Amino acid sequence: MKLATGTVVHGKVELPAEFAAEGAQVVVLAPESEVSFELSPAQEQELLEAFQEIERGEFIDGEELLNELRSLPRG
Repeated sequence: MKLATGTVVHGKVELPAEFAAEGAQVVVLAPESEVSFELSPAQEQELLEAFQEIERGEFIDGEELLNELRSLPRG
């Protein structure tokens, strides 16, 4: 998984050309407002480590996660 920032131009997200091959499928995560946030160095490191885990295939898909959450005891 890679991370990049882009700009919306005429309703389309523009990313650096070297980010992904033409026609590649990407996921866009955008805040609902102009609010921004900053990560501490420790939080940034944790996020980068999570991306590396994903690149190594160490993750579960959304359906599996939902199944695990549904099986947790409630109360």
